[in-house]
Amino acid sequence: MKTKPQYALVLLKALVISVAFSAAPWAAAHDAAGEEKVTPIQMQKLPDVPGKQVAMAVVSYEPGQASTPHFHSGSVFAYVLEGEVVSQLEGQPPVTYKAGESWYEPPRAAHLVSRNASGTRPAKLLAWLLMDEGGQIKQPLPR
Repeated sequence: MKTKPQYALVLLKALVISVAFSAAPWAAAHDAAGEEKVTPIQMQKLPDVPGKQVAMAVVSYEPGQASTPHFHSGSVFAYVLEGEVVSQLEGQPPVTYKAGESWYEPPRAAHLVSRNASGTRPAKLLAWLLMDEGGQIKQPLPR
């Protein structure tokens, strides 16, 4: 018998497989050689919050893989689906989040570290972003 978390993961996988996406809004969030893989799940304008939209994506890290330092234009809620992810925002110590744990990132916070904590196992997280319509999902930190 499957547990509730297993049903949620099956549902999430079904959504990823069954939903067709436009790649353009996500171009800045992936496609860099050697970086994480970002799989869009949904992008939705919010009729009750004019000018805002929500984006959801699964971020996958191969063993030892990391994102380049970046920021997000809106609020981010992250939930680890598999493995362990190390995250560090500017002014805070790095934190290792395990499957089933989550965190929040305020808009425009410098995300200095985002990486797979393991050199041998993959890691995945679900990212939910609340942002301005037409905004970029991920932007590199200015040098």
